[in-house]
Amino acid sequence: MDRTGNGRSHAPAPAGGEAIPGFGFNPPNAPVPGIEITDLAALHRRVTDGSLQRVHRADFHSLTLITQGSAEQTVDFVAYPCRPGTLLWIRPGQVQRLASPGLMNGTHLLFTPAFPETTAAASRLADDWSAPNCWQLGTSSDNATTSALLARLHAEYRRPEGASREILQLLLAALLLHIDRLPRHSAPADPYAGGEVYARFHAELERSYATTRRAEDYADRLGYTVKTLTRACRAATGRSVKHVIDARVALQAQRLLAHTDEPVATIARRLGFSEPTNFGKFFTRHTGTTPGDFRRTQQAIAAPPGEDS
Repeated sequence: MDRTGNGRSHAPAPAGGEAIPGFGFNPPNAPVPGIEITDLAALHRRVTDGSLQRVHRADFHSLTLITQGSAEQTVDFVAYPCRPGTLLWIRPGQVQRLASPGLMNGTHLLFTPAFPETTAAASRLADDWSAPNCWQLGTSSDNATTSALLARLHAEYRRPEGASREILQLLLAALLLHIDRLPRHSAPADPYAGGEVYARFHAELERSYATTRRAEDYADRLGYTVKTLTRACRAATGRSVKHVIDARVALQAQRLLAHTDEPVATIARRLGFSEPTNFGKFFTRHTGTTPGDFRRTQQAIAAPPGEDS
């Protein structure tokens, strides 16, 4: 937290330096540790140095339901047009850039990874890097239910007699479970459909994506066939096992290129590529741009107005 008390902190710099600032969780006057419920307008009044409008990352979750105005918000290098009824869920470590103050407002819920109840469902929802970031709820019953759950959380959080951590955890769990069954326009399949096979593969992928991209290696480690992993991935994500593996590696490559000033060759080695040229071809195939061009674009976006990247 910096001296202005706005809750901003710089995460430890990764090897090679940090190109994008980080925000730690430290809201002012929080009645219950680990959670805050406010609105975007209040957040912008608190953070007045323009850092929210530049590329940054946070070590906590943020859920925002837009209720007024319209603008564009970027999450992990994807721009999402927002308007009333848009729900955004940004997870720890994701790269983000907020719209300018005054363009839109809405309920803004922040919570640390440790705050939700430690249930299997809550852990899966909070840790799923491939889960959607954005839903457009419109005026449907989904919007009404989401609004009601957020209002109940806000009422408990501001309870004059004092908020209950346990009640807030239960209300948050209900909200997360509700979000989990919202329609997934970008991922038509059901993540539960892959069952235990997909859950085990997902966990192993998080441990091993930097050391192997071979579906055969994951099958051997988990005791399945590649065909079984493919069926589970298609059921859970609509994509093949190889596509899921490569998507995770490509996302980490984007984050390292944006977060750090490590040489491209170093990032390539960190992600298991023996030759930088192979990494360059892989990155270009999956993102449509070269590593160098991607980094320059992100540096230009992250630079404060009037500064050269």
